Amino acid sequence: MIRSVISATGSYIPENRITNEHFSNTRFFEKDGAESTRSNESTIRKFQEITGIAERRYAREDQVASDLAYLSAVDALNSSGIDGETLDYIIVAHNFGDIAYSKNRASTVPTLASRVKALLKIHNPDCVAYDLPFGCPGWVEGVIHANYFIRSGDAKRCLIIGAETLSRVIDSYDRDSMIYSDGAGAVIVEASYESNRGILSHKTQTFAVDHAMLLNMDKSYAHNKEGDNNLYLKMNGRKVYEFALTYVPLAIKEALTKAGVSIDDISKVIIHQANEKMDTAILDRLFALYGKTQMPEGLMPMTIGWLGNSSVATVATLLDLIRKGKLPGHTINPGDHHVFASVGAGMNINAIVYRY
Repeated sequence: MIRSVISATGSYIPENRITNEHFSNTRFFEKDGAESTRSNESTIRKFQEITGIAERRYAREDQVASDLAYLSAVDALNSSGIDGETLDYIIVAHNFGDIAYSKNRASTVPTLASRVKALLKIHNPDCVAYDLPFGCPGWVEGVIHANYFIRSGDAKRCLIIGAETLSRVIDSYDRDSMIYSDGAGAVIVEASYESNRGILSHKTQTFAVDHAMLLNMDKSYAHNKEGDNNLYLKMNGRKVYEFALTYVPLAIKEALTKAGVSIDDISKVIIHQANEKMDTAILDRLFALYGKTQMPEGLMPMTIGWLGNSSVATVATLLDLIRKGKLPGHTINPGDHHVFASVGAGMNINAIVYRY
């Protein structure tokens, strides 16, 4: 039996560290255009209590998303010694393409995947490069795509990257702007005939009819900002929270059932880092589905406190940090079962069950 195994990981964490104090003098507005009457000190304190975010990373002014994607790919290739010419697919998950600093205009032609392939100087024309816009679950979905290619015999080695520069599409007058960050993560997935390890199952869902617009692009909250025709990332935070708690645990449970893996055998749940309180509640709901009142300590590693929400990059970056021993208290051992899971714009949900 052919299985898809993770043979390498890489990431790029931007150098620009933006603490919550960065927003101390920001003018925040409400959705109706009225300026917030709450003090910034109170706003920031409540924000950190709910999300767990104390700081985030922004790309340099001379960088765009494809640059971050390329750097994470280089890390994966160099750390494994894999020759880029042997790749059958390069899949780049993102949502906004390349956006130059202070421009707020997306560039997606050519695709980011083609740009990355060119930067890597991969000449092999049979290495197919394409983009995958799928909301925050895009990187996880890219791994699912690669699994299908490998299991069908169409590919032996795939590079899947998640890269985003959310700092380029946020409305600085919206307090939700404090959530988002920039970064990139990558994995190389290969065909293996060791049937006892690799991707065991997955589950993907899209809830578009009732929930598609929970994350969307809209005008700035500062309605009096003349001449601003740009669109910015907007989120109905309360509804997203309710959606995630309702549907993500069910999707993970279905993936576990398909894999024939018990919840008690899971060593790590590597979940999209969107909101610490929300992620904790998702895991509590998941364990409640099995009649359990508490999840084990250390089951859910978190990076959101210092990296923020970098969308498609979060799960891949977290995995890379664990694999390379850069996340204290977290290791990976042979036989461990991991769940990779994400939720985001669309509204899309996905989950993978993986055995090491």
